Amino acid sequence: MTLEFVLRKGESNMIEKLLGAAAMAAVIFSTASASAASIGCSGANLEKTESAIEAMADGDGKWVAEKEVAMAQSAMLDGKMGACAVHLSKAMRAAK
Repeated sequence: MTLEFVLRKGESNMIEKLLGAAAMAAVIFSTASASAASIGCSGANLEKTESAIEAMADGDGKWVAEKEVAMAQSAMLDGKMGACAVHLSKAMRAAK
């Protein structure tokens, strides 16, 4: 075996690993997005989440939840319902 053959084989193996990692990341991302979108970005869900946040004790969790609600509202106004659902989901998790 020549050094060139060994290097090319190593490059091929690395590319296969990178492609595998990219495929796994795509599956994970699509699953996370789908579960976040199932929450639905609606005025009722935003209102429910805001009520839960108001009941929270002051602290970092409340601040994060409020920031996520603000980003969800902004995304909703811009017509980006997927982004709205993701931010709303994060706000709901922070409010729990």
